[in-house]
Amino acid sequence: MSFELPQLPYSHDALEPHIDTKTMQIHHGKHHAGYTAKLNAAVDGTDLAGKSIEEILGSLDMSNGALRNNGGGYYNHCLFWEVMGPDGGGQPGGDLGAAIDSAYGNFEGFKEAFAKAAATQFGSGWAWLCVHPGGKVEVCQTANQDNPLMPGITCGGTPILGIDVWEHAYYLNYQNRRPDYVEAFFSVINWSEVARRYEAGK
Repeated sequence: MSFELPQLPYSHDALEPHIDTKTMQIHHGKHHAGYTAKLNAAVDGTDLAGKSIEEILGSLDMSNGALRNNGGGYYNHCLFWEVMGPDGGGQPGGDLGAAIDSAYGNFEGFKEAFAKAAATQFGSGWAWLCVHPGGKVEVCQTANQDNPLMPGITCGGTPILGIDVWEHAYYLNYQNRRPDYVEAFFSVINWSEVARRYEAGK
C-alpha cells in the first residue's frame, strides 16, 4: 500500500461541540478511508508508486478522475485534520499574522474573506488559505476534491489552511446551515500548525 489513512491527532470527540463525534467518526473512518483505498488502487502498479502525494498532484493529468478525486480527497483530508485541534481558535501572530494583516487589513478582514469563500462555494468543495513564494497569502475556493497544488487551479500557492464544505463534513450537526459550521470552524483552527505550514511554504 502506497498511502495509509493517518490517525487523528486527537480523539473523535475532541472538537465538540463545534464538530460532533459522529461526524468525525464517519468523516475520518469512512470518507477519508475510502479516498485512501481508491487512491492506492489508482497508483499501485504504476510509475506513480512510491511518489509523494504532493508529487502526484503537482503533475496530475486532470482528466484522470480516479487520481484527481481520490488523490485530492486524500491530501485535503490529511491537511484538514492537522489544522484543527481541541485547543484551537484565537488569532495567529508572528509572520503569519502579519501576512494576513497585509493581505486583508486585519484578522476580521481575513475571516470575512475565508468565510465568504467557504459559504459561496457552490455544491461540494473547499475553501483555502494559501501561501505564495515570498510569503503572500491568498484565500480561494475549489470544487469537489480539487486543491491548489493541482495544475490549472487558478488560486495557486501552497494550501496551509482548508475547510471541507462537502455536506458530509457538517450535515449531521448543522444540516443546511453551512455558515454556522464555518463560524464554528474558527473555534477549532490550530494556528500553530497553520503557522508551521506557512513557514515551510513561503
